[in-house]
Amino acid sequence: MRKGSEKLSGSSSSGLVKSPLFFLLLPQKTVIYKEVPKITAVYSLVVGMSVKRKMTRKFLEDAFAGESMAHMKYLIFAEQAEREGFPNIAKLFRAIAYAEFVHAKNHFIALGKLGKTEENLEEAIAGETFEVEEMYPVYKNSAEFQGEREAIRTTHYALEAEKIHAELYEKARERAKSGEDMDVKKVYICPVCGYTSIDEVPERCPVCGAPGDKFVAFE
Repeated sequence: MRKGSEKLSGSSSSGLVKSPLFFLLLPQKTVIYKEVPKITAVYSLVVGMSVKRKMTRKFLEDAFAGESMAHMKYLIFAEQAEREGFPNIAKLFRAIAYAEFVHAKNHFIALGKLGKTEENLEEAIAGETFEVEEMYPVYKNSAEFQGEREAIRTTHYALEAEKIHAELYEKARERAKSGEDMDVKKVYICPVCGYTSIDEVPERCPVCGAPGDKFVAFE
């Protein structure tokens, strides 16, 4: 194991908060980092209030799923636009991706799904555990049965990364229960498979073999 990798750094004194949603790995190891305003007023208005009627909740849940998908699609489209030499189109994709994130967040809060950090960690653990124990094994088996090599690759990558994520969330929950934050300086993510490492980066990713100097650091 060795220290160091491609990293994103910098502090803000302008009241902005760094969001990991806006780290993008681009060609030639270029990383674009965006800062977004930290807005808390909206939370004080809606936390504790949630939509009650069944039909409206179903509509908002569908809207949340759609906006979440649009957010991710547009970030992926932005990477492709950069590769093709359209930086301003990439900028537009990223900006509108953030707008879709805002929409998804609003729906999520209106549904009453945002809790305290310990509750959010419980939710995250449940989701990662489901993916590890049920969803991805079934998806991968289906891909293997049908000989879909790309699906085998992507589901394998996700399955291995989610195992680590579940463990990390468990550790975070234990710290949150005692009112303590995690002792983490940097979180390293493999840009190929999502393998996650705390404070150190391997020479090569143990899941996909990507070089350690390609890892993205969150700090």
